[in-house]
Amino acid sequence: MKSSPHCFTSITSNYLPKARVLASSVKRVCPDAGFHLMLSDTPPSGFDLAVEPFDSVLQIEDLPIADVNAWVFKHSVVELCTAVKGLAAQEIARRHDAAQVFYFDPDMVVFGGLDELSGKLAEHSVALTPHLTDPEEDLQGILDNEISALKHGIYNLGFVGVNTASSEGRRFLDWWAARLVDFCYDDIPNGLFTDQRWVDLAPGFFEDVLILRDPQYNVATWNISHRQATGSIEDGIEINGQPLSFYHFSGFDSGAQEAMLKRYGKSSPVLFKLRDWYIEECRKNGQDALGKLPCKFACYSNGETITKLQRIVYRNRQDLQDAFPDPFDTSDLHQSYYDWFRVNGPAPTDFDELPAEALRAQLSEALDELRRIKHSRSWKVARLVSRGARLLRR
Repeated sequence: MKSSPHCFTSITSNYLPKARVLASSVKRVCPDAGFHLMLSDTPPSGFDLAVEPFDSVLQIEDLPIADVNAWVFKHSVVELCTAVKGLAAQEIARRHDAAQVFYFDPDMVVFGGLDELSGKLAEHSVALTPHLTDPEEDLQGILDNEISALKHGIYNLGFVGVNTASSEGRRFLDWWAARLVDFCYDDIPNGLFTDQRWVDLAPGFFEDVLILRDPQYNVATWNISHRQATGSIEDGIEINGQPLSFYHFSGFDSGAQEAMLKRYGKSSPVLFKLRDWYIEECRKNGQDALGKLPCKFACYSNGETITKLQRIVYRNRQDLQDAFPDPFDTSDLHQSYYDWFRVNGPAPTDFDELPAEALRAQLSEALDELRRIKHSRSWKVARLVSRGARLLRR
């Protein structure tokens, strides 16, 4: 008798509405599946597991992490939610004797095909979905999608399935979890982008890695230039004639999802209706009240926001880690990392201080101007366009 998979996602409390939508979708298509929440935060006021669509909740304290305060401090909120994924998958497999563990990003919705997906994974050790399964045909698509995949990773780790009943699946999970504990950072110049660039190595390291090229899996704006969506939310959506399995609303809060949908989804109007549906589902699950909640790990104990530079300096200096084992603590101001950095820390450059939105706006204007002239000039100009697009997506 085939056992049902165990699924999970990893969030801070502001993503709880999205996680509720995801978990409810999994339960709707596969009622016997387990769904677990990895919460790297304090649960919001009024949180009651008994009325949530989750079977269990894991927190940082449940994971085998040494010097946990120092470890957490080294990570941005996004890096943190990613860094715990491998350990959480191991813990779920251990607690629930799970033969299969599926991870889904919280901004996903499952519409069907989970039993079929589970059947595929039973014959393999790991299941991955590539960002792209078809070459792009124009410069814009190459810039937006192919070059982005080269920077961020060939496979989108918004989804991963691990067959924990197989020795090779467990070997993959042990390797992945260990790499994320030590090296889960957004550091593209040094070859890292959280967990994604690591898994580029997986098909070479491990046997029986299933690469899901079917169009119905992990549909997102980066691949809809080659995936036609038809049907309706009420009667079912098909992707290139196949029933949609799961859709990824990546970039939703930043506005990138809407912008890329307008660019690449014009031939799939049902995807715009799907976006409207998702907005309403998140609203019904508490988006207005919870969506702006700050993570407890975003600030020092005195309430001041921790900057990216402060985290990077700390994680690169073993002497600071030894001197300040709890870098969040400012109770003794003159014996704190906060005070050390205030006196000794490097000053941010003007570029570092420029708001990301302002930088993107300036680069976008320059990029638009280059695009207007590229067809009448040499390929050298097109190379400048490519360079500008890469800067714009940072």
